[in-house]
Amino acid sequence: MIRVLIVDDQELVRAGLRGILRSRFGFEVAGECPDGGAVPEAVASLRPDIVLMDVRMPLVDGVEATRRLRSVDGAPPVLALTTFDDEEVLAGMLRAGAAGFVLKGVPAEDLQRAVRTVAEGGAWLDPAVTARVLATYRSAPAAPPAASPALDALTTREREVLTLIGEGKTNAEIGAALFVSEGTVKTHVNHVFTKLQLRDRAAAVVFAFDHNLVNRR
Repeated sequence: MIRVLIVDDQELVRAGLRGILRSRFGFEVAGECPDGGAVPEAVASLRPDIVLMDVRMPLVDGVEATRRLRSVDGAPPVLALTTFDDEEVLAGMLRAGAAGFVLKGVPAEDLQRAVRTVAEGGAWLDPAVTARVLATYRSAPAAPPAASPALDALTTREREVLTLIGEGKTNAEIGAALFVSEGTVKTHVNHVFTKLQLRDRAAAVVFAFDHNLVNRR
């Protein structure tokens, strides 16, 4: 059973999520918060497996709440819950440490799949808004590349894979671009994550942009 903490300031939204994340589907709503400020205490007392976090809340928003939570050792992963026009905020959510994002109003099966994937340690980048989030990164002024000696540990092929992840490519698309099998891509991705100590694909996207590996044109 996957224990979920729901964070959203709208009761109707929380009620809808409760209906989707039921025990018959393998979920348990461990608790609810109407504002991001209550998240650390709720996580400490309820021990959820995942936090489903709205990005826009009136007091402490999703970005700040995620940043506070991810600074705590052993904190559960965060899946951002968003609307279609929140790409700028979503970029901030990824930088704050969210493991991905899912749109409000997606089919119940897609939401369940996203929650399950992130709770199990994966990342979920909703394809409906991923391209727009990456475009937001590209439109930001290029910063001096962050220093990371770990980059030197990557092989040329691993660096190519990291760059393509930063462009939002799937493993299948990376394989096609590099003329290798999807299984080979998975091996390279695992090596990249291990060498750079990245927790998931969302963190890899942020890393690629922070180190100017992605063309911003």
